[in-house]
Amino acid sequence: MNNNVRNIEISGIRRFFNKVVKVPEAISLTLGQPDFTVPEDIKKAMIDAINLNKTSYTPNAGIYELRKEISSYLLKMNIGYSPEEICITAGGSEALYSTLTALINPGDNLLIPNPGYPAYESIGVILGAYISGYELNSDFTLNIDNIKKSIKDEVNNYLVLSFPSNPTGAVLSEEDVKKLYKLIKENNIIVITDEIYASLSYSSYNSIASYKDIREKIIYVSGFSKMFSMTGLRVGYVCASLPLLKEIIKVHQYNVSCANSIGQYGVLEGLKNSLREVENMKEEFTKRRDYIYNRLQSLGLEASMPQGAFYIFPSIKKFNMNSEEFCERLLYEGKVACVPGSAFGTAGEGHIRISYSYSIEEIAEGLNRIENWINSLK
Repeated sequence: MNNNVRNIEISGIRRFFNKVVKVPEAISLTLGQPDFTVPEDIKKAMIDAINLNKTSYTPNAGIYELRKEISSYLLKMNIGYSPEEICITAGGSEALYSTLTALINPGDNLLIPNPGYPAYESIGVILGAYISGYELNSDFTLNIDNIKKSIKDEVNNYLVLSFPSNPTGAVLSEEDVKKLYKLIKENNIIVITDEIYASLSYSSYNSIASYKDIREKIIYVSGFSKMFSMTGLRVGYVCASLPLLKEIIKVHQYNVSCANSIGQYGVLEGLKNSLREVENMKEEFTKRRDYIYNRLQSLGLEASMPQGAFYIFPSIKKFNMNSEEFCERLLYEGKVACVPGSAFGTAGEGHIRISYSYSIEEIAEGLNRIENWINSLK
């Protein structure tokens, strides 16, 4: 058995969710699954693809029409990749796994955000990387100095960025991107920027992938699970300069051959005709974000206002419990499920992640129960 695999656990998100299913009366605010249905145009396109027998293998990199449409979509955000520099993957997760597998040799330095999405560390451990967790600022924005301290001169350095962020909802500011650009120019480093929540940016959207003169050092990962509320259909993508993408596609080919054809045709239609529905979804998430932020403030729970994604990461330090104990007691006593901050790294301790990808009614009931449970502790 692979010892590196033995050294990792299932993610803390899933581990806690497995506890939640044993408390059926609980309100769950745990998963990153939008409660919106897949846009009708996408549904129809997938049904049509089945009826037209478009169910065979596609090229390893995905159908050309979709890669061309993604290229056009990204260009509107000042991110320039040709269709040949794009590979369609089985969700953003496979894009990350294939990318890191293609890049990392044992002992290479993998810089990951702390707190951050737990898959980054686990994939790195499987591949034998040295894990350098760089802590973010107190409001979970990027701390350039901490990244600088984590760079090692004697090995290859790979920096993972995750904005808009899971679990915090933080985004990259224009100033952050400028500082990051300078750091990349001056150092031996390749960047993997995970922007799966890019379509759910509530303020300005800034990406390091917009800088053309460092594009050989940038790998852009995204997908459609959140954008089109199609998490189970597993369609993502990775963009990189041709020398890098060539290596990534090798891993992708031997891993999954290609992303599912039906989902690819659905996404193609979605990019052409369903972007208005994405804006409608974002508007609804903005209302939910404002509601949950204000309710948490009224409960005395400090939190940074999320600027993207659909998570908020309030502090629970005043309760003198670690995040695992807090969430377990909240689940069993208050009948509300949130994710312990420790699931996202050591810097996540003292916080909990609440997802507002649920209906406003569920969110309101969940917060009512949290309020009642907190009052019972006094």
